[in-house]
Amino acid sequence: MNSVSAQGCARGLAVGVLVAACVVDVLFAGSDGTSVLPTAGPVWPTLAMVLIGLAAVLWPAGRRPEWLTPQVRTAVPALASALLTAASLPVRGEVMLGPGEILTLLCLLFIAVRHCPPRWAMVCGTLDAGALLILPVRGDATLSSDVQGLQVIGVLLVGLVAGFAGYLRSLDYRRTVAVSDTRRSERLAIAADLHDFVAHHVTGILVQTQVARMMATSRPQDLDPVLAGIERAATEALASMRRTVGVLRDTGAEADRRPVGDLAGITELVEGFATPVQQVALNRDPALSPDALPHEVQAAAFRVVQEALTNIRRHAADATHIEVRLHYDTDTDRLVVSVADDGRGGTQLPAAAHGGGFGLVGLKERVTALGGELEAGPRGGVGWEVRAVFSAGRS
Repeated sequence: MNSVSAQGCARGLAVGVLVAACVVDVLFAGSDGTSVLPTAGPVWPTLAMVLIGLAAVLWPAGRRPEWLTPQVRTAVPALASALLTAASLPVRGEVMLGPGEILTLLCLLFIAVRHCPPRWAMVCGTLDAGALLILPVRGDATLSSDVQGLQVIGVLLVGLVAGFAGYLRSLDYRRTVAVSDTRRSERLAIAADLHDFVAHHVTGILVQTQVARMMATSRPQDLDPVLAGIERAATEALASMRRTVGVLRDTGAEADRRPVGDLAGITELVEGFATPVQQVALNRDPALSPDALPHEVQAAAFRVVQEALTNIRRHAADATHIEVRLHYDTDTDRLVVSVADDGRGGTQLPAAAHGGGFGLVGLKERVTALGGELEAGPRGGVGWEVRAVFSAGRS
């Protein structure tokens, strides 16, 4: 059996109270003093008003027609109530107020303030509040002290309901803004990831194409591994773009389609980077276990290696040996990631392929956001080194 939530019970109780109050309205308006059944003539306008109000408040959201907008739901019953009040002014008698119509107008005021579009919220809310405040003058247009006292109570009820609905509307707006900002920042992060992946693969394609052109005349028999590397890099770039576009589109794509890396991906990254003229060695600490590291740390380490290798292709194409080190310092519980090369800064890439110079800046932001440190600079004698230190989070 499914348990009934407290919210469901409260909603059911509220609906029951509203319906019961409306039944009281009908019985009270139709009573002729001889029977408890509504037999008198005035019952029909009240019954029509009650049915319109209940339909506006209780019509299920999933079954409402398109024309039944919040504006229509809140304005039409208010106008009907005001017309009924105006029609009762020529009739002299006691001031008769029905709890059902009062509760209905308060509910519609709440709906108008919270759910109507901004331009309509004021109009529809004013209509509902006005219809409620003129209810006491039905059958007594002299504005006696009793009528004025009821109107004061009505003003207080209008203020409380409108204020509460406005507060909830502000919470809805803040929630919408927060969700929108989160989605925007997430999409910017995904776009940055796409840039990192595609820039890495396209730069590899460009470098290996240059190598293939040089080997075409001197060593044509060794071209096949280079061409295979170009094919693999192009395939991975297309796959990265396809996954990222699938996430950016509003298609309910799963979060795990986002192209992020981990320590296992570093091994594949290093293996795919090597060319006949550039050898890459991966020195990984045996004590380093991926299962014990937070995923965000693994992803940041992957980005460090990826950006460093991409920069080597862009700015140190003459490097012949690259070393990637992953070391876990047990004393300080830190992961140290470093990428070093022996290049002298020689490159044959076109100027347009050199990048905008913001890769390391964005990388440092990513590393420092995790409480890490990033350093990049010359290696004493020859070459360049990028070194990042992360807290492993295992203590």
